[in-house]
Amino acid sequence: MREAVSNSRFRIALVSMGCMLGLITPHRACAADNSSLPKLAEIESSKSYAIPAAEILGYDFLLNQFNRHFIDDDYKSNLSTIRHNLRNGWVVDNDPFKINQFLHPYQGSMYHGFARSAGLNYWESLGYSFAGSAAWEIAGERTPPSKNDQIATGVGGTFLGEALFRMANLVLERSDMTPFWRETTAAVISPSMGFNRLAFGDRFKPIFASGDPAYFARLHLGLSGTLQNEQGNSTQVKRNEVLADFSMEYGLPGKPGYTYTRPFDYFSFQTTGSSANIFENIMVRGLLVGTDYAVGNNYRGVWGFYGSYDYISPQIFRISTTALSLGTTAQCWLSDAIVLQGTGMLGLGYSAVGTMRGTSDQDYHYGRTPQALLALRLILGERASLDLTARDYFVGGVAGKGYDNIARVDLSFTLRVHQQHAISLRYLWSRRDASYPNLADQTQTRGTIGIYYTLLSHQRFGTVDWR
Repeated sequence: MREAVSNSRFRIALVSMGCMLGLITPHRACAADNSSLPKLAEIESSKSYAIPAAEILGYDFLLNQFNRHFIDDDYKSNLSTIRHNLRNGWVVDNDPFKINQFLHPYQGSMYHGFARSAGLNYWESLGYSFAGSAAWEIAGERTPPSKNDQIATGVGGTFLGEALFRMANLVLERSDMTPFWRETTAAVISPSMGFNRLAFGDRFKPIFASGDPAYFARLHLGLSGTLQNEQGNSTQVKRNEVLADFSMEYGLPGKPGYTYTRPFDYFSFQTTGSSANIFENIMVRGLLVGTDYAVGNNYRGVWGFYGSYDYISPQIFRISTTALSLGTTAQCWLSDAIVLQGTGMLGLGYSAVGTMRGTSDQDYHYGRTPQALLALRLILGERASLDLTARDYFVGGVAGKGYDNIARVDLSFTLRVHQQHAISLRYLWSRRDASYPNLADQTQTRGTIGIYYTLLSHQRFGTVDWR
């Protein structure tokens, strides 16, 4: 449930997104030297089950001590409160949205990173995250343990944590930075991984072999203005924003020799920082269990079950969901110069949704959420790309009464100017329709358009050439 909240912690997390710029390097600097990558035998010989368990318990203890001394009495747990929490049922709490839906998943990503960087695989690390979350809910607070926090921390946190772990590891494998800055950047992206590399020296240096994935990353820096605004019961909106947006797709299908045998061998990550809202979004989706496939000579893809964690807050409302979906990601050559890449998913999540900047920070509720995603990128040679991502979330109300329907469309056009440098135009539209008994129906809509300087990781916008 509640943890220490401060703007400094949000800024630290935002800096970690910025430090992923170590991944955006010219293509020639990113060729991995497979002879230097860790082998499975090295990883197995150095892994530890005891070290991450001790680290997670130590992390929970230190967080509890800080909170009980500087936050409030809810963290003054003792043997009596632990026995009470063990004997009584779990509840759905209503702590502030950013604590439950952002800081809890980030805490889960720390648990996951401790285990992954000690050599454990994804599923073992998920178990550690789930157990660490349960330990916090039962022993870290006096209040009853929370079901919604357990899902956000113990499940959503592993989706976020695995993406951060993989990106940090990619910096270590491929970056052309000096050793000091390479280690520092990786540690900012995944702090628990950085801690283990610092604390245990060479023991946990050979922790992961990526398999040399095809990836595409880009950074947008720019200005955005409001075209459409229907606030509903949100009390304030800043019409103009300065935005920083980082996105990456890792393990793009079609690369010869690359396999999809481990969770998150394919994943997509995106986060946007805003002068109006600190975090406008953070979204992760990754292939948990699946396989690759081919259709003819021009089509390659992967399909299976995806795990996703989304946090979206376009000033007037917010939604966060942890979900499992069935879907596919693919690339198709339409001609020698034109390529279409895309992902389609249908799934079910557990979500929190409500007004932002309403009368109370507790102005939100939870519900089961059928959801869908379609993401397309049309690549026009080495010159330009057109990207469209559409999302829809249907959040059932409390006890099945009422609903929220959230729709979001992200449309951008990017024109490469020189090498990895480009300019982009981006239109972002978000809408919430809410209907509940005894309450007036509500619609909240926000549409913005922005112009950005864009830094690309590759001149070909992520095209994978297997032909």
